[in-house]
Amino acid sequence: MSTMISHLPAGPQEASPLTMSSREITELLESRHDKVKQSIERLAARGVIVQPPMGDEQDMDALGRLRTTSVYRLEKRDSIIVVAQLSPEFTARLVDRWQELEEQVARAPATDLNDPAQLRALLLSYSEQHVALQEKVQALLPAQEKLDRIAQADGSFCITNAAKLLQMRPKDLFLWLQENGWIYKRPGGASFLGYHSKTATSLLEHGITTVLRADVSEKVTEQVRVTAKGLTRLAALVKPPLH
Repeated sequence: MSTMISHLPAGPQEASPLTMSSREITELLESRHDKVKQSIERLAARGVIVQPPMGDEQDMDALGRLRTTSVYRLEKRDSIIVVAQLSPEFTARLVDRWQELEEQVARAPATDLNDPAQLRALLLSYSEQHVALQEKVQALLPAQEKLDRIAQADGSFCITNAAKLLQMRPKDLFLWLQENGWIYKRPGGASFLGYHSKTATSLLEHGITTVLRADVSEKVTEQVRVTAKGLTRLAALVKPPLH
């Protein structure tokens, strides 16, 4: 887990307070960020905690795109109160995380911003981190452009062809879709169907397929298909190859 500390070195006589972001609290709770932020706002409105400052953090989304998220930054006492309110069973995990952060700060050498040499070193470190992030973004752009083209494409794909595009074995994709609530079979049914939650959001659709029997007669069947939007979502969710 990345360390999300809103803590910049101050002068030798003064240090800014160590804080934890609402996004890291969300990760610790395995919850949703909006839910955590709402709890913070309610507790602040009731005067249980101090209204925390808000700032922006940048990270990558599931498709590798750079995004900016508004987060609250809480000091130790208030973060513990928020976690105890939302999920008491995770309080111990938060306390352990705070201990890790405090030990990291204790081990880190103090930085005197009045010292030109230390200030140059600090600025160089931040610059290197910025360049590394930009290089990572540039490296992900070709893959992102490919996903964007898929998402804008017309038509849909049978699951077998979708698996090939995802560089997976078809049976692995069928299994993943079943286990993760995308497709199912009716009792006694032979064909897979898409769950309503996936067809309603245009991730899957049902098409009519004509199958030629051994006796040369035709049989019309319904087939679940992956839309371009669904394929883009799967590319972010599935980690091929599964074998």
